[in-house]
Amino acid sequence: MNLSETREKLEFIVEIKINYPDKASAESILKAISPDNRSAPPGIEIKSEVSKNAVKLSISCVKGLGSLISTIDDLLSCIQIAEKALKGIIN
Repeated sequence: MNLSETREKLEFIVEIKINYPDKASAESILKAISPDNRSAPPGIEIKSEVSKNAVKLSISCVKGLGSLISTIDDLLSCIQIAEKALKGIIN
C-alpha cells in the first residue's frame, strides 16, 4: 500500500465547542450557519447542535487534512460574520 492509498482511507474528525452568553445567542448563530452545513461537499460531514449556551460542531472528513482545514476555516468565518451581525442587532 502506498502513501496516497493510506491517505485516502484516513478519516479526520474535529469537534468544536463555542460558548455564548445565553442559549438564544447560540441558537441564532447555529441558524445563521446551518445553510452552509447542508451544502458540505462529498467526503465531508458536518453535524451541529446547541447544548445549553454553546454551539457544538463535529466535522468529519475523508478528503484529506487540507480539505478539513479549509472546511474549518470556512465555518469559523461564517460564525464570525454571524456573531458580528448578532452584535449589531443587539446593540
